Amino acid sequence: MSSPLVDLIPRDALFGNPERAAVRLSPDGRHLSWLAPLDGVLNVWVAPADDPAAARPVTRDAARGIRAYFWSYRPDVLLYLRDTGGDEDFHLFRVDVTGGEPLDLTAYEHTRADVVHLSQRVPDEVLVGMNDRDAELHDVYRVDLVTGERTLVEENTEGFAGYLADDDYRLRYAVRQRPDAGTDLLARTEDGWRLSEEIGFEDSLTTAPLGLTADGRVLYMLDSRDRDTAALLALDQGSGERTLLHADPRADVGGDLLVHPTTGEVQAVAVTYLEQTWTVLDDAVRADLDRLAELGPGDVVVTSRTLDDATWVIARTAPEEPITYYRYHRAEGRLEHLFSGRPALDGAPLVPMHGVEIAARDGLTLPSYLTLPAGVELRDGLATAAVPLVLSVHGGPWARDALGYDPYAQWLANRGYAVLQVNYRGSTGFGKAFTNAGDREWAAAMHDDLLDAVAWAVEHGVTTPDRVAIMGGSYGGYATLVGLTFTPETFVCGVDIVGPSNLHTLLATIPPYWKPMFESLARRVGDPRTEDGQALLTERSPLTHAGRIVRPLLIGQGANDPRVKQAESDQIVEAMTSNGIPVTYALFPDEGHGFHRPENSKAFNAVTEHFLAAHLGGRAEPIGGDLSGSSLEVPVGADGVPGLAEALAEHEQVVRA
Repeated sequence: MSSPLVDLIPRDALFGNPERAAVRLSPDGRHLSWLAPLDGVLNVWVAPADDPAAARPVTRDAARGIRAYFWSYRPDVLLYLRDTGGDEDFHLFRVDVTGGEPLDLTAYEHTRADVVHLSQRVPDEVLVGMNDRDAELHDVYRVDLVTGERTLVEENTEGFAGYLADDDYRLRYAVRQRPDAGTDLLARTEDGWRLSEEIGFEDSLTTAPLGLTADGRVLYMLDSRDRDTAALLALDQGSGERTLLHADPRADVGGDLLVHPTTGEVQAVAVTYLEQTWTVLDDAVRADLDRLAELGPGDVVVTSRTLDDATWVIARTAPEEPITYYRYHRAEGRLEHLFSGRPALDGAPLVPMHGVEIAARDGLTLPSYLTLPAGVELRDGLATAAVPLVLSVHGGPWARDALGYDPYAQWLANRGYAVLQVNYRGSTGFGKAFTNAGDREWAAAMHDDLLDAVAWAVEHGVTTPDRVAIMGGSYGGYATLVGLTFTPETFVCGVDIVGPSNLHTLLATIPPYWKPMFESLARRVGDPRTEDGQALLTERSPLTHAGRIVRPLLIGQGANDPRVKQAESDQIVEAMTSNGIPVTYALFPDEGHGFHRPENSKAFNAVTEHFLAAHLGGRAEPIGGDLSGSSLEVPVGADGVPGLAEALAEHEQVVRA
């Protein structure tokens, strides 16, 4: 039995540029800003706060677009980050929204900027880390927002992975990885740096400093020591007293905090197990959060607050509702609708996402999410119809899936597939025991979790064993390659996006600025410096077992990826072709770790859609013009995807014309 047909949602509506994104207010409340397309490329637009219709672009990027920007405390000045072709060497730019050209504040070759701190007390400067002296380490500079001149604050000769500054731009804390892959938090004193907190390896992904209050008297920390999940603590800098502000036994406190715009005090905290839950710490915002809760179920984020705290900008999303932005007037408790991020999806047949708990074979509970096609429901834990399933594996692996609007889940469900997203062991957000259970378990217990989730889906009537595909990016791409090599008969097909195939070369080619984290990678993946570690990396590398692949594979790769180099995909494509195993290889010369240009995203998803339709039986929108403007190259296997060779030929004719 299959799900009833609903209208196909166009790929452009799902994966093209949003109409607006990242809506924010300037600290003085005079400007409203957002990201929106300019000639098809995302740029920063700014409008008078009381006249959004008068918006104009203040940047004119014509390449990959801008995705990260924020206001400084200097009036009329905002900052944005931009790399080149996906190389992740992000430069920090300043632009005065009243006029003038953007200024590159970190205009040094092969340099990645790291914003250390912005402070209203020092509105004309920003504290920035730069690795132009040593590619592995960031030195810290004060950078003038008018002239771009930089002044050295700290030369990083200690091997620090990061710094924490106060609002006067004094470096107060530094983080350094220990030889055992744990972390030391060091405090600045008149005599130099002294050890403040020792964080063992088992707590290293769940314990970290967050920031200081504006007066410097309180340090906020996430801390899982003496407990399993990360709690929010306040450390008094004078007395040394530690106050537990919030903890949840099921899930970690993370970065979802509501922080006062001038005092820096944390006023509320959100925790997400299967769904997001806010807890108020300061009664001054209780009525505000109660008012925001009236928007209904879904995730709510305060994207910006004016310095007088009179006005907030709210972003809300839910599984069946793409992001919507509101302006919140605190005095009246009034919510003013601003924009829908993707109005093209208004009225589209979007479907719910269900939070489910899946038991792994060793009893570990895997918090997961199931999205079903329209017309298929989950009743008393059983699906009302069995349909093809895509096992969608998140990247990281030190990340997590969460409940909310997911364009990929909606896209695949609309094409007739159930989508299962599993927080397998090693994922973050569910306590240190859950995360650490993934250490040295790549292609082992982590893969078993995915297999157990598929078995759960079959048992609960969601799908049948012969109609399951696996798909993912980064670690999810690796998991796809593992699925097709270690368990070659389990999946009908696989889609690997920038996934490593050889763990030896993955660890040997990490970006230089990841070197301070190398000990942790060696502990969690496998240590290439030891004989046992080398054997483990060889055994757990899909490339070692490429000859076992018997099911169709689609690979997507960005040529400029600094994390998972193009060679990772080249190696397994070469192994498969030399063994006579069909593979389709989609390469994007102007992309890095993932596909960020909408033209490239749409092109790859068009290829993926027809690949899945051929092997899993779902629906597909014609490729049509979705290759237009993309840099897609298919060195191998275009004939393996129905309609791709013809679409490529037409695309090449258009480009030549």
